[in-house]
Amino acid sequence: MRTSASNEGYSLLELVITLGVLAILVMGTVPMAQNAVKRDKEMKLRDALRMMRGAIDEFKRDTYGACPQGAITSGNPTLPNQQQQTAPLDPRSRVVIDDCKIFDSENLDRYPPSLDQLADGVRVRARGGRMVAGSGLRDDTQQATEINQDKEIIKVYLREIPVDPMTGEKDWKLRSSYQNKDSDSWDDVNVFDVRSNSKDEALNGEKYSDW
Repeated sequence: MRTSASNEGYSLLELVITLGVLAILVMGTVPMAQNAVKRDKEMKLRDALRMMRGAIDEFKRDTYGACPQGAITSGNPTLPNQQQQTAPLDPRSRVVIDDCKIFDSENLDRYPPSLDQLADGVRVRARGGRMVAGSGLRDDTQQATEINQDKEIIKVYLREIPVDPMTGEKDWKLRSSYQNKDSDSWDDVNVFDVRSNSKDEALNGEKYSDW
């Protein structure tokens, strides 16, 4: 009697071959998934470094023309007849830092004294003249472009200090403007650059601490 094909089972050899193929596929898929997770962390690390370095540069631009040596405040640069330091024209900087107490005598380059300072903010004043746009829509209405010079203005450069995706902590490696890139520890003078504290290697073979 003939046995129908539907009643025929798989041989042991066929099962072994099938399981072997599945194992190879799984072994090839796991590294790809791990690399995808690592690549996502690397993108987040680059974004965090770009954001913090941008904040450091913005802070530095806002120090030009501020805090003469020995001054407690930079004064209001919009008022006439005040002594002001000559500052390079940079359209990206619309304010000047007005809290010179955050700079000590060692931080001559006027970079932020810490990452926390970028998140906490600093007192600033408008850079340039007092401007009012047009005659206004209604009488006795303050314009949107008018800045109240009597009101204290706090500028925040970072919403918060990001977490290093490679370490899971806010343990960034800091370097001041008076240190070289190979310095092992921060000298607490200022924050000139920030890097990952991870000792691991990236997918391209570079160390994260060198980014």
